[in-house]
Amino acid sequence: MSRDFPRSRRIEDQIQRSLSEIIRTRVRDPRLHGAVITGVDVSRDLSVAWVYFSSLDGQQDRVTLENAFASALGFLRAQLAKQLTVRHVPELRMRYDDTTERSAAMDRLIDEAVAKDADDDGKPE
Repeated sequence: MSRDFPRSRRIEDQIQRSLSEIIRTRVRDPRLHGAVITGVDVSRDLSVAWVYFSSLDGQQDRVTLENAFASALGFLRAQLAKQLTVRHVPELRMRYDDTTERSAAMDRLIDEAVAKDADDDGKPE
C-alpha cells in the first residue's frame, strides 16, 4: 500500500481537503469567497507545501486573491495544525493556478486554427 500511495501524497490530499474546508467554513475574509484549492505539492522532507489556488468567480482578481491568502496565511496554518496528523505543519506557500485560463486560451487558438483551415479549404487557388 505505501508504495502505491506514499505518505507525501496522503499528506497533500489531507492538506487540500482541510484547507478547502477551512476556507469554506472558517475564513471570514470576503476576498476569499469563491477561492478554491486546486492542488497541493509537498517537499520530500514535508517542510514546505505549495498550495495552488484559483477562483470559481472569473471576475475575481489574481492579485486580490494573492493578497487575501497572504494575510490569512497564519490563520490557515494554525487551523491546519489542528487537523493534520504530522508532527510539524509544513510552511504554506500559496501559488495562483492559471491552468483554467491557459486551457481556455489554447481552446481559442485551436478554434481559430480550425476556422482558418475551413476558410482556406473553400477558397480556390
